[in-house]
Parts: sequence; structure tokens; C-alpha cells
Amino acid sequence: MEALLLSRWQFAITTTYHFLFVPITLGLSIFVALLETCYVRTKHPAWKATCRKLVRFFGTIFLINFAMGVVTGIVQEFHFGMNWSEYSRFMGDIFGAPLALEALTAFFLESTFLGIWVFGWDKLSEKLHCACIWLVAIGSNISAFWILVANSFMQHPVGFAIENGRAVMTDFFALLTNHYVIGEYSHALFAGISTGGFVVLAVSAWKVLYDETSRQAFTQTLKAGAIYMIIGILGVMGSGHMHTQYLAEANPMKLSSMEALWETENPAPFAIMADINMEKNRNDSELAVPGVFSFMLYNKPEGEVKGINALQKEYQTKYGPGDYRPDVPALFWSFRIMVAAGGFMLMLALAIGFLAKMDRVMAFPLLLKSLPFLLPVPFLANSAGWFIAEAGRQPWIVVGLQKTADAVSPNLTAGSVWLTMIGFTAIYLLLAIAALYIALRHIRTTSIPVEGRDS
Repeated sequence: MEALLLSRWQFAITTTYHFLFVPITLGLSIFVALLETCYVRTKHPAWKATCRKLVRFFGTIFLINFAMGVVTGIVQEFHFGMNWSEYSRFMGDIFGAPLALEALTAFFLESTFLGIWVFGWDKLSEKLHCACIWLVAIGSNISAFWILVANSFMQHPVGFAIENGRAVMTDFFALLTNHYVIGEYSHALFAGISTGGFVVLAVSAWKVLYDETSRQAFTQTLKAGAIYMIIGILGVMGSGHMHTQYLAEANPMKLSSMEALWETENPAPFAIMADINMEKNRNDSELAVPGVFSFMLYNKPEGEVKGINALQKEYQTKYGPGDYRPDVPALFWSFRIMVAAGGFMLMLALAIGFLAKMDRVMAFPLLLKSLPFLLPVPFLANSAGWFIAEAGRQPWIVVGLQKTADAVSPNLTAGSVWLTMIGFTAIYLLLAIAALYIALRHIRTTSIPVEGRDS
């Protein structure tokens, strides 16, 4: 295998692995902050003690995840110099600015105040200690914002000029207000809330079933987790719908590939299933609902949507000869996996929330038992969504400016990529096993008895 393909695989593996932890950091940090706010505000001394224990319980899970996110994220930085030096040379002036700001304004903020939060119990006032975890949550989400500012430029370049064969920044404010950032960031934020909520649900369900001492306390977090998850999923759906409509303008090839729409149509159908033939530029067969794709984009059952074939001819005229189609089957099915997983999660959260409100969760033990085993579902949805975002801009690494094939380091060898890819994958696997063991041990051995509760 050539160095280019191996480098793409290596970056995909490390990024997907890192992205397993990012949504939990975004969502669980806010949940822990909300939980500690409840601890500070409650006037019932007995429930206050229980609430504090819950904060520390879920805070420990957050800390384990945060550590894994930091370790796996550091490796990402090395890729740009080692595997993608031509990209760094071409894009360094623009890409470096948000990454530097991410470290200065976000990472230092969250890491500093996380340390104060961990060691500040009984040393700070309750309100000041609570403020620390809110600063951690804010810092974590600011970090995601800066990363997505950089990524959004790759998807939809703005505020730049080409000088001496390099992209240079001409308008920093244009980078910040790039409409692509709004869609990507809001979608990532709500996906984090959904994932954090699912983690709370899965952990709480296990404790309710198998830890009788903690049952009352975790019945409360089961309710809270369901509400939190519902808010997240509805936010994901709304932001996803908004961003999909924007893709019709910003990246129509990605949009049409997600739907395997080969020919321009008005109104355009939504294909539920399709047998996609990339060689013949068509679907050999499909099950489609007329007009739904146009309705998704224009909020009415009509409206023209450009097909892949028309866009391919348009791009060849604009950029020169070449294949400008991404992997249509992979995008098509990834989008459906993401949507199906999100719909399933919403129904599950609604069911759990209703049963918890009616105090009937123990009447359905099979549902509670299934929740820990269903925990991979939000991660599957997140990974599918991230794949759509990144694979959908291929063959470009920066849409319209630099192709992925032109971004790889010129002196890179396949052997060196193989060596580091195997090494990183093995280390990541060991780290994952260790983190999972520590987290499960913490969940199993930490009981939280309730002496009283708010009425």
C-alpha cells in the first residue's frame, strides 16, 4: 500500500479513536456542572450530601474520559508535520491560528480549573468550586469551537488569499463567522449532550438494577439523564437539518452523495435504500420516497437538487480533469446509520424518561439491563457523522484549494507509516482497556446511599 493511502488510514484511525472521547467530554462536563449546581442550590441537608457524592461519582468518570481525550488528541498534532507536511506548508498560516487559540484560551482554561476542581473540595466555597467545573465545561466547548473553526475552513474556505503558492489569512473575523462553523459546532455540541446523557443512563440503569443501596440516588440521575439526552437529540436533529440545508450551497457534491442522487431532479426523492453503482454512475435499484429530499432542503415538496453527474461535469470544467466524487456508498449508508441511531436513541430516552417519571423503571428490568449493552449506539452515530463530514469533502483536503493527494509529505515511506500506525493502534488499545477497567471498577465499587431527598 502506498504512503498516501496508509496516511489516510492512520489519520482516520487516530481521529476516530480520539473522537470517541470528545463527545463525552463536551456533554458530561455540562452534566456534572448542572449536577453540582443542584448540589449548591438544594436546601435539604440529607439530599445535599447525596448530591455531592453523585457529583464526585460522575466527575470521576469524566476525569477518566478527559485523560483519554487529551492523550489521544496529542497524537493528532504530529500527523500534520510527519504525514501531511505539504498541507502544513500550504495551510499553516490559517490552520495554525485557531489551533494556537485553542491551546491558549481553551485547553489551559479547562486543565487549570479541572485541577482546582479536583483538589478544591473542602478548600473552596461551594459556589466557587461549582464555578470551577462550569469553567471546565466552558473551556471544553470553546476547545471544540476552535478546532471546528479550522475544520470548517477545510470544508468551506473563507477569508483567505493565495500568495506565493500558500493560503494566507486576510480576514480572521470571516473564519469565526463562517456559516459552516455554526452548523458543525452546534451539531457537535448537541451530539456531546446526547452521548453524555446516554452514558448517564447506562451507568444509572446498572446501579439501579444491581446496587440496591444506591438505587434511590441513581433513579434520580436516570430521570435527569433521560431529559438531558432528549434535549441533546432534539438539538442534534435541529442543527443537522439546518446544516443539511446549508450544504446545498456550501458543498452540493457532499449533499447529493449522501443521498446517492445521480441526476438533477425537481422535486428530488429521498432514497431509503439503494444499490449504488459507482462505475456506471447510477443506482441499479432503489426504494425512494418522492419529493422528500427537496422538502428537507427547501421546506416544501419541490425544488431542484443538482445530481452527482452534473456536479462532476461542473467541477471538471472549474478545476480540471479528475474524479471529484467522494465514496458515495459509504456516505449514503453512514448517513442512514447516523439517522437510525439518533431515532433509536430518542425513542429509548422517551421511554426511560416516562417510566422514571411514573416510578415504574423496575417493572421493566430487561430494558434497564439492555442500556449498558446499547452504549456503543451513540458512538456509532458520532463516528458515522464524523466520517460524513470528512469523507464527504474528498478528493479535497481543503475544498477547491488543495487535493488530499497533494497534501502528503513527499519523503514519507509506506514502511514508516505502517510502523507508527501499528504502534499507535496497539498503545491505544491498551489505554482503552485500562481506562475501561478503571471506569467499570469505579462504577461497581462506589455506592451512594440516600438519607433524604428533595420533595
